[in-house]
Amino acid sequence: MRGLIAPAVTALLLTSLAACGGQSGPTASKGPAEKTKIVIATFNDFGYQSLYQEYERLHPDIDVVERVAAAEEHHRRIATSLATGKGAADIEAIEEGWIGQFKAQPDKFANLLDLGAGQIKDRWPAWKWQTSISKDGKQLGLGTDVGGLAMCYRTDLFEKAGLPTDREEVSALWSTWDGYIETGRKFAAAKLPKTAFFDGPVVMYRAVLGQADVGLYNTDDTVVVETNPAVRAAFDKTIQAIDAGLSAKITAWSADWNAGFQRGSFATIACPSWMMAYIQEQAKNAAGKWDIAKIPGGTGNWGGSFLTVPKQGRNQQKAFELASWLTAPEQQAKVFRSKGNFPSTTKLYTDPVITQFKNPFFNDAPVGKIFSESVATMKAQYLGPKAGDINTAINNALGRVEQGKQSPTDAWNQALVEIKKIL
Repeated sequence: MRGLIAPAVTALLLTSLAACGGQSGPTASKGPAEKTKIVIATFNDFGYQSLYQEYERLHPDIDVVERVAAAEEHHRRIATSLATGKGAADIEAIEEGWIGQFKAQPDKFANLLDLGAGQIKDRWPAWKWQTSISKDGKQLGLGTDVGGLAMCYRTDLFEKAGLPTDREEVSALWSTWDGYIETGRKFAAAKLPKTAFFDGPVVMYRAVLGQADVGLYNTDDTVVVETNPAVRAAFDKTIQAIDAGLSAKITAWSADWNAGFQRGSFATIACPSWMMAYIQEQAKNAAGKWDIAKIPGGTGNWGGSFLTVPKQGRNQQKAFELASWLTAPEQQAKVFRSKGNFPSTTKLYTDPVITQFKNPFFNDAPVGKIFSESVATMKAQYLGPKAGDINTAINNALGRVEQGKQSPTDAWNQALVEIKKIL
């Protein structure tokens, strides 16, 4: 699901009303049986609110309570709960950037194979299933979404800049990232007031990196940031776009970034499928002005999450049953159509419920077809234990360059030093 960093969301408490009353006389009932409360902790908008209500209707004995926090805060809290042995929810959502960190602690989680996960293994592609398996063979999480890549853009701003607005023509402008930057130069030449071509370095860097076969780690958990040319290439390509004057210089997930969606402060943003829900929430005044084209390079992945069951929970089997239901194809399809989080269940990639779905907010873009094609050819990167922290160090380096505080070389070298301290 959705990306790995975002602003805090007010916690939601979704509870069912208990039935009241009872019969009088000697046969009077003692009242309804006590419900089992299942607490699920997530970040961002997983699109589960209506599903919780549906599950409670199907299971009157279950009371679902959701806790929501910003992504980094959420994952820090999980780490603290596991370290102290208290405070974990019955179900903890973990984003792909952190899954490596937590699957290195398999003793802290229920092995979902013991609870019945082996019977539903075929829901997911092999790479998604494998991503949440620990070194000792325990399955720790059920896949929610994947972050297939596209490019979201403002048709009204493109029109003002004299660029084509049709999504097929726009896709043809940037079959490569060099084409994307060249299109950005043309956009910048129009000198639209208070509007840049893209938001800032973080999202572009993650999209470029998300297209590489190998990212930050080798499969033996060796960090290869310094030796893998794809990581430096993603850094350098982002710097190239910054140097061309195309960035709005807005920090991703900040209040200014949220306002930028509303104000039209940038015309494009690399768009994992979960980004659609974010844009729709932040830019409610711009429905129909956004559209979606192909991502430069045509494929890639950024994001996607897993539902895990910590061992601290007292209702592990029921927690698993809820997690299994939420990640079933039927529910994943509902979430995609309502929020945009693209399913991780392969059977849906050719199902008309996905492939024929168009999103009216994005000018009726055939988002089901676009994202199905994006994930069809992607190769999943291996995610090691500190992937989230390593990307943060590189993001910070890009920020220092954009702010004029360091040269690209100095920023990169400082990031390498910081990464070594992380490991």
